[in-house]
Amino acid sequence: MKKTMKQNSLLSGVKSLGVVLSLSLALISCTKDDVAQNPTKPNEETNKNLTTFVAGGENKTRTSLDYNSGNFYWEADDYIYVKDDDGVLQKSTNAPTSKVAAFKYKVPGKFTASSSYKVYYLGKNSSGNSVTISTTQSQTAPDNTEHFGTAGDYGTATATGTLGGKAFSFELEHQPAYLVFQPYTSNTILQSCYLTKVEVSSDNDIAETYTVNPTTGALDASAVTDGKQIVLTTKDAASGSSYNNGFPLTNNSASLTTNGAYMVIKPGTHTLRVRYWVKDVVTNVEGTITKTLPATAYASNTYYDMKADLNIRNYDGNHYYMWDAQEQYWKGYEWTKNLGAGIGQPTIDQALPGATTSSNYAQSNSDPNNRWHNETNSMPPINATHSCAGLPNVNEITWYAAKGDPRWDGDELWTTMGHLYKGGMWFKKKAYISGYNSNIAADGVDWRNENTGDSWSVSQTLPSAADADKYFYLPALGFYVHGQLNLLSKFGYYWSSSALAGTSDYAYGLYFFRNAVYIDIDHRFAGFIVGTFE
Repeated sequence: MKKTMKQNSLLSGVKSLGVVLSLSLALISCTKDDVAQNPTKPNEETNKNLTTFVAGGENKTRTSLDYNSGNFYWEADDYIYVKDDDGVLQKSTNAPTSKVAAFKYKVPGKFTASSSYKVYYLGKNSSGNSVTISTTQSQTAPDNTEHFGTAGDYGTATATGTLGGKAFSFELEHQPAYLVFQPYTSNTILQSCYLTKVEVSSDNDIAETYTVNPTTGALDASAVTDGKQIVLTTKDAASGSSYNNGFPLTNNSASLTTNGAYMVIKPGTHTLRVRYWVKDVVTNVEGTITKTLPATAYASNTYYDMKADLNIRNYDGNHYYMWDAQEQYWKGYEWTKNLGAGIGQPTIDQALPGATTSSNYAQSNSDPNNRWHNETNSMPPINATHSCAGLPNVNEITWYAAKGDPRWDGDELWTTMGHLYKGGMWFKKKAYISGYNSNIAADGVDWRNENTGDSWSVSQTLPSAADADKYFYLPALGFYVHGQLNLLSKFGYYWSSSALAGTSDYAYGLYFFRNAVYIDIDHRFAGFIVGTFE
């Protein structure tokens, strides 16, 4: 099915952390006042057994990013680990108590046999010799990277000094890649909603555990459970926070200060699917807006601008037809004419408050607006000649249902007739359905000559990020009958180009809901969707 949503590329910029830092700090030198010491004076006797490792100064990387200035900072409780002369990984005895540009770490152990030592930053949740890029990350305010240390940010460095000396300096080189999400929208419905989380799925692992190899000093990688997906929560549960509901979507252009969100991922070549979770706090509807990226190499120590126009699919409400009618179900009474309740096209599902019914639909073949269904009644096969002529025939829709790997998506958001909804089905495109045939159904019988039907179960799992472009999406747009809108966002009803022979009353359609796909005959006077498959 053709998608009406604009599919913008998310990759609008790539910036090296080192380059940005060099540009922003090249003219600045750290003085002794820039180096935050322990808040309490250390015991001098104890301090004799500690070696100083200085982090910071000109062109040094730290552990959180000020995106706009390019400056990095050490955060509270950022400890380092250093491998000493005995091969023991020693943890610093101190750490910053607040955000600082530089810091003097004190490290126990023996550091007299070499003029250089391996330094590790393993984040805030380290077990002492390993770090994990987490599958669940959380950011409590826009344009804030303080969560890097708990999300799995890590880095390595070589500290250098004088052989036998008691002080060494180092420049930390970060190892993950960083995604910088910057969603925006001009959709007035979405501008009253909030971004609650960003879900990123990959064709391979983007989360990982790294353990310090005691022999080589290298960081050895090992896969983590569900490492192909990371979910970044973008709200603050603290009482009174401005971000209890999430980050606002009031901006119609990229704005870090409005909703900028940062994710730490494993570097490498990944095909990513990004799902922006959006919630309308008035109606309590929460769902996703999906963007898919081609395979891209994400380098370590680099951040990637992910600017995304959240322009969700809109379905106009003008594609409901009686089977093969010349004109749509509400021709002359379209909802856009604002004709009022009981006159124009109903836009709210019959089961919901505020629903209306109108009698201004075709009720016989004498309808002056040509909205009555095709009454052709002859020997099979009966093929559509008007609005349904370009649709798949009944044989073809069996291939989509039986062999098209249908997958229900209860979260993808879309709009129709001025309201926000979710719910629909993914099907494989016919190019990826083995055996697809217009003349024979998936069971080997020509259904155009039969009076039959069948049903198939569906998956509740989305297509993988790697296979996303092999599928198309059909929304659950419900149907009209007797002037009422029914099962909107719950069921999808789509006509085929085939009608049942021997009667002027029935035609074949494809129907689906969250648990199954059906192909069966239904009354030609029903207002089902005439939509483009693929």
